[in-house]
Amino acid sequence: MIRAENLVKRFGEFRALDDVSLEIEEGSIYGLVGSNGAGKSTLMRCVAGIYEPEEGHLSVGGEPVYENPAVKAGVVLVADEPWFIPQSTLAAMKKFYKRFYPQFDEEIYTELAEAFSLPEKKKIGTFSKGMKRQAAFMLAMAARPQVVMLDECFDGLDPVKRQIVRKVICDAVAERKMTAVISSHNLKELDEICDTVGILHKGRLLYSKDLDSLKGEVHKVQAVFMQEVDRAELEKVLPVMAMEVRGKFFTLIVRGSLEEIQAKLAPFNPAAVEAMPLTLEEVFLYEMEVMGYDANVLFHD
Repeated sequence: MIRAENLVKRFGEFRALDDVSLEIEEGSIYGLVGSNGAGKSTLMRCVAGIYEPEEGHLSVGGEPVYENPAVKAGVVLVADEPWFIPQSTLAAMKKFYKRFYPQFDEEIYTELAEAFSLPEKKKIGTFSKGMKRQAAFMLAMAARPQVVMLDECFDGLDPVKRQIVRKVICDAVAERKMTAVISSHNLKELDEICDTVGILHKGRLLYSKDLDSLKGEVHKVQAVFMQEVDRAELEKVLPVMAMEVRGKFFTLIVRGSLEEIQAKLAPFNPAAVEAMPLTLEEVFLYEMEVMGYDANVLFHD
């Protein structure tokens, strides 16, 4: 659905996107993670056809996006700071959207207006930050886009509203194969909804991986050894990403299947081996450290 090849976007001498290549499948939810200034918003604006990359190729559904009204009619961006017509109400914005998006769905609009309890005739300029995000999301989803891009869409929303947003996105993906791209610096939020996550840092895509396969490739295990065990010997037989030793207790972050890890630990005669829960943030933290990056810089502002 979305294909980017060697994208470069400059602002003066600054490279906001630096040789970015990625492919996002139709009907998937792709998470973009990175700190402020990583290039997330710039990439989304390129996909939306707002910015034209200086180098590389970008297509949606096999067609170029920039200055292509037919493609742009199926792509909606909800920016970090949503744009509305000055002094407008939701009712006025609905009319505006209906002019540009022929598939605009009144039923979706009404359902979300009720779910978010947003006043239709009150000026949007008086809304709180969270209400503005809800309004922008509501209009975007009512437009029934083929591709929706949500820049920090959960920021400023309470837990109930976050759950509504997640459900609406997942329903649209399941029912009509909408493609969603969601940016955040919070990996936990992306873990709850995304199929695939990519990490942007200083305009470069460092990593892009399917979450199910990623979680199956890295495991956290705690092993108890009654006899002395040499750390170096463990590292010879196991692809250890991190290790913490406290007396007889060894906590290991290891690449590979759980069955393989247990089999390779067996010759060391552990008294016990237990698999421990591993969050997406922990997985990426260790993956990035192996690659030589500081995860605190990548994932936090």
